[in-house]
Amino acid sequence: MRSYGQYCSIAKALDVVGDRWTLLIIRELMIRGACRYTDLKKGLPGIATNLLSDRIRELESAGLIRREDAPPPIATTLFHLTEAGAELQPVLDAIGRWGVRYMTEPAEGDVFQGHWFAYPASFFLHDRDPGGPPASIELRTASSPVVIEVSGGSARLRPGPAAAPDLVLQGEPRLILALFSGGLTAAEAADRGLRISGDASVLRRVLPEPAAAS
Repeated sequence: MRSYGQYCSIAKALDVVGDRWTLLIIRELMIRGACRYTDLKKGLPGIATNLLSDRIRELESAGLIRREDAPPPIATTLFHLTEAGAELQPVLDAIGRWGVRYMTEPAEGDVFQGHWFAYPASFFLHDRDPGGPPASIELRTASSPVVIEVSGGSARLRPGPAAAPDLVLQGEPRLILALFSGGLTAAEAADRGLRISGDASVLRRVLPEPAAAS
């Protein structure tokens, strides 16, 4: 781990988390919880195996992640965020919210995984009917499906499909993101190819008000 050699809190933080891939490893553990090495590798397409191993060792040494030898039937090593690692949540929130402006169109070769919707969902979606019944929105892209569970004033994403989703959004990630952020209305997103099926009132329940979106 290289150091900037500066007695400054920003420089000291970047000494620990400023290397390529480091914050994305934190992202995976923040979204998915405890992960196997193979989970991290799958969630970080493009990272070399030896580089992932190096970054994990560096993060362990810095006290941001810890490993656990899980007993059978898992019988594998799991990586967790430590308390210090979890304190990076507002840092990732701020970077993720700032970076949305660069997501109008994917760059050529960009890959996408469904669980990465966790940050846009947390930024833009809110349960505006806390007393209403629980509802679920399944997001289907070329990646694995994920579900946004709406209840009690919150809208939270989890990986995997829903047994019986109330609403399904199927199409390109950029269209779903534009819908969530208020860049497109549901009708406009549908005109551009987003398939919306199910109970449309669930969508109105979680989308931002036009004034808030702008």
